[in-house]
Amino acid sequence: EKQVIAIEEARTELPSIEVDFESVRYYPNGDLAAHVLGYTGEITDQELEALAPKGYRLGDIVGKLGIEDALESQLRGEWGGQQVEVDAAGEIVRILGERPPISGNDVTLTIDLDLQKIAEKSLGNTRGAIVAIDPNNGGVLAMVSRPTYDPNLFSSRITEAQWQQLQSQEHPFVNRALQAFAPASTFKIVTTTAAIESGKYSTGSYLPTYPYVEVGEHKFWDWNNAGFGVLGFSSALAWSSDTFFYQIAMGIGGEVLSDWTRRFGFGQHTGIELYHEESPGLVPDDAWKKEVLEEGWYVGDTINMSIGQGYLQATPLQVAVMFAVAANGGDRVKPHLQKDNEEAKNWRESLNLHPGTIEVVEQGLEEVMSYGTGSSIVDGSKLPPIAGKTGTAEDPPRENHAWFGAYAPADKPEIVVVAFAENSGGGGGEVAGPMVRRVLEDYFATVKPKQ
Repeated sequence: EKQVIAIEEARTELPSIEVDFESVRYYPNGDLAAHVLGYTGEITDQELEALAPKGYRLGDIVGKLGIEDALESQLRGEWGGQQVEVDAAGEIVRILGERPPISGNDVTLTIDLDLQKIAEKSLGNTRGAIVAIDPNNGGVLAMVSRPTYDPNLFSSRITEAQWQQLQSQEHPFVNRALQAFAPASTFKIVTTTAAIESGKYSTGSYLPTYPYVEVGEHKFWDWNNAGFGVLGFSSALAWSSDTFFYQIAMGIGGEVLSDWTRRFGFGQHTGIELYHEESPGLVPDDAWKKEVLEEGWYVGDTINMSIGQGYLQATPLQVAVMFAVAANGGDRVKPHLQKDNEEAKNWRESLNLHPGTIEVVEQGLEEVMSYGTGSSIVDGSKLPPIAGKTGTAEDPPRENHAWFGAYAPADKPEIVVVAFAENSGGGGGEVAGPMVRRVLEDYFATVKPKQ
């Protein structure tokens, strides 16, 4: 700034020097929320061809990823300019007309800065994602993906060394919160709902569980290789019994299960602003399998899908929306990043679930934490009662994916947190569970009191 002032003061003595001002995007928090914010860069020839009719021109700076890209039309202003008269030497004689530039609109996000910092710290350097949403209106409170990058690198011309360093990481520009993976046992929320809502099972149904269920010549094993005795829906969720849900799925059939999976929002875009970066995931069925794999649907496909395995693919954000259905009493929320004053009901769509169905799911998720597969996660914590579900997804020949999702307080939920650790090995309760616990602990201890 001092140098600019000195040049301007000496303008008459420096006739060949002119000072131009150019705006440069600056991200004060570095790589914090990089995948949400995105970055800006100079327009490419291909982008210019599409955007020229909207007034864009060569050299313009445009959004490339994240909100910068998704809300480009709101963030972009309008060029200003001057009509000037110059002499034979090219010096400006007088200004004939001037049109001031118009700034773009400010955008306010639903992201809570303190919670975002907590979630980033909780995920650490683990490859994966953490998503936190408000289950009552779908507002995204935090969204983290690893590996990441510093968007400030693209505010000026990036060096070859910086680019090579980014390339050495495993897809740092991919927002893993919006990429699809097998959701594992977190999906048993959907299987439970489909079973009861189909009318083929009641909320009071009980089934014996076994070391394995045999279909044809194939054995589908329970995760403990022993079974858990006779269980109802809530206790089956608590212990995450695979053979319980195998039997349930065979009873309702693959078509019913696929239908309810879609009702929960799987297999489609969630509606979040980052549409171009979001995978819709995959809800497999007989038609898809015949088209893609040229073979029909088998009972084994239904069995695998019932525990969130097989061909089923879902994003961490979709899994968070699934947990929100249980948390808010049966509504599917539309996740969003742009803050506004619409009432929560405008972001919610009822799945028209029977009260008994919701009660069973809620009870099961609470029992997961009180005595089931998630009980060790909350041992010794000062958290309010929470409801959650573990998940461990096979991904051969690579290591397992680890999942854990939860909402709290269990009696009046205000936050859903889902952690996903890609090919981390270990179980969901062991790897992803502690991440969610740290986020919730700091939320109730530091973030919520400030609100």
